[in-house]
Amino acid sequence: MNRRTLLGAGAGLVIASGLARPAMADTLDTIRARKKLTVALDLGSPPFGMTDAQMQPTGSDVETSRLLAKDWGVELELLQTTAPNRIPVLLTNKADLVIASFSVTEERKRVVDFSDPYGVIQVVVAAPRGMEIKDYAVLAGKRVGTTRGSSNDKEFTDRNTGAQIVRFDDDATLITALVSGQVDIMATSPQIMDAANKRGGGRQFEVKLVMRTNPYAIGLRKGEDKLRVAVNEWVHANLRNGKLGEIFKRYNGTELPAVMLS
Repeated sequence: MNRRTLLGAGAGLVIASGLARPAMADTLDTIRARKKLTVALDLGSPPFGMTDAQMQPTGSDVETSRLLAKDWGVELELLQTTAPNRIPVLLTNKADLVIASFSVTEERKRVVDFSDPYGVIQVVVAAPRGMEIKDYAVLAGKRVGTTRGSSNDKEFTDRNTGAQIVRFDDDATLITALVSGQVDIMATSPQIMDAANKRGGGRQFEVKLVMRTNPYAIGLRKGEDKLRVAVNEWVHANLRNGKLGEIFKRYNGTELPAVMLS
């Protein structure tokens, strides 16, 4: 993913190595002037971001990014990132926006701004079917896998009562660890759990504990008020017309909460 490669027509999807840009006074006007939108996205986090059999980007966040670029009439450049690097790529001006299942938390809001939510994601403890987990105390001494720097990591760390937390750099590596038996328990999302189940290998996981339900939104730098207004207008228009709901359902297998559509 380090080589800049043209990946298709329409929005002109590109994956870029992403050299840092100088700070911009008005990012929205800059996007319009250069006719290109750079979005940081995690392709190791199915079903939000992943690659298909032809090694092309796909997933709900990829489709969301494509829709935004199409509606704005600009080329789309995707910058591959990971969960821990979502904030740094914004603060170093490598991307205009982050669209990467970016859960809205008070800690993150202190350093970056968010659009209004366009989806929700649960933070759960999951384990193989048949394994009984009634509370966090029974996890003491057990290995629990999670993705480093994610809200899943933080939520479980805050509740941990003695489990050994094994942190992986991205969701794809966590899934491989689960399928191969490196870890049996995970602090993650139902979507990542489902991705592990689809990998097969005879190991099927289910949700044991729900820690939190988080809205996720588009991340942008603080002070970008004009950009935030434009993104929010786009989010609400595409929630009302059903396009964001259709993308969410297609990749997550469930409907967006009704409250988001009103």
